[in-house]
Amino acid sequence: MIYLIITTLIWAFSFGIIGNTLKGLDLLQVADTRLLLAFIAFLPFLKFNTTNWQEKRQLVLLGAVQFGIMYTCYLSAFRFIPSHLVALFSVLTPLYVVLINDLRQRSFSPWYLLATLLSVAGAAVIKAKDIETNAIWLGFILMQIANVAFAFGQVYYRDWKQARPHLKDANLFGYLYLGAAIFTALATLIIAKQPPIPMQATSAQWFALIYLGIIASGFGFFCWNKGATQTSVGVLAAFNNAVVPLAMFTSLFIFGEATGGTPEQLIRLAIGAALITCAVVLANRKTHT
Repeated sequence: MIYLIITTLIWAFSFGIIGNTLKGLDLLQVADTRLLLAFIAFLPFLKFNTTNWQEKRQLVLLGAVQFGIMYTCYLSAFRFIPSHLVALFSVLTPLYVVLINDLRQRSFSPWYLLATLLSVAGAAVIKAKDIETNAIWLGFILMQIANVAFAFGQVYYRDWKQARPHLKDANLFGYLYLGAAIFTALATLIIAKQPPIPMQATSAQWFALIYLGIIASGFGFFCWNKGATQTSVGVLAAFNNAVVPLAMFTSLFIFGEATGGTPEQLIRLAIGAALITCAVVLANRKTHT
């Protein structure tokens, strides 16, 4: 569990750094740079003779889904909504963790339908006057795709690794980051029509990219997936939400996104956050029954 706690504290500041320090950079370039730096950081630990080609392919594809698709959608959401809403809309990840695990176990609960409706209602309430309706829904949808990809990766890696206890996590993660970096590089070239690396970044932005790539992404995802293999699905789902209040607090008050917000907007944010949180509580009822 200590791995999940450490990662939660690290990730709490990532939303605000992306939404503020990295303004002006193409966010798909940011995604690819982070994952490429994570791959470079774990390349020395990569061992080629401990897995067969099928296992290598599985890990590369898993990285493309859990980190590649997730980052492409997650960072694209910053184009439409501020970082505190990006943090809030990630609150549904635990629901998807439990749902995907149950689907893999061939079971389902009607609580998930009610939880989904509550989460959509929460997003609708948050709609503020200074955010266009289309923008908030695009941001919400992108974040749900990111949530599903990240949740699937956690559950799949947990099952995959528990079936191979003789393998060390540090010797495997290079494959995941390789798949993710390839996916985001292609997304940057095709969607953004930009080179994968933002050469126009300032020194301060490069410092932020190095921190996000090596610490938040490289070390953070390693600790998170390693922690996932050592806990139950219920604990893993709960920890997915621990970062949300911390990330919202840092974005609103440390990075200053609350400045200029009207009381009405903050009230709507609080009500919407409560509805989305209720959605997760309802979904988690299945975990404990």
